[in-house]
Amino acid sequence: MDIRKIKKLIELVQESDIAELEIKEGEESVRICRHSPVPMQANNQTFLAPASSVAAAIPSQQLKHHDINDTDDEPHQLISPMVGTVYLIDKQNQTPLCYVGQTVKCGDIVCIIEAMTMSNRIAADKDGVISAILVDDGQAIDFEQALIEIE
Repeated sequence: MDIRKIKKLIELVQESDIAELEIKEGEESVRICRHSPVPMQANNQTFLAPASSVAAAIPSQQLKHHDINDTDDEPHQLISPMVGTVYLIDKQNQTPLCYVGQTVKCGDIVCIIEAMTMSNRIAADKDGVISAILVDDGQAIDFEQALIEIE
């Protein structure tokens, strides 16, 4: 496994609330553990899979934030399906992938999450208007972190 990948994984663990991360590539594996204990909530277990399988296994329709008390007054939040670095600007043509006030349709690409040097396109999971962008370009993000609000 490339040392640059390992350093990037260490940075992601340090910048997030992840206590332990294990990655396997073929016969090689790396486990990164945080020395200080991270407080865990009861009945809250997170299992991480490789980023490529997470992106392929979760259709964009399932990436919704579900709340029992959902009302039409509250904006819908697009939730991150993985840990990584979020990009709001297209690297190829230097244009924003989304902006506040933009009308989006379900399936429109609104950001990219890079994990393990793989770029994963994140699509809007409902039609609406972007009312807030809750992350910054290049920011390290956690699994299930709110990214964008859509009304």
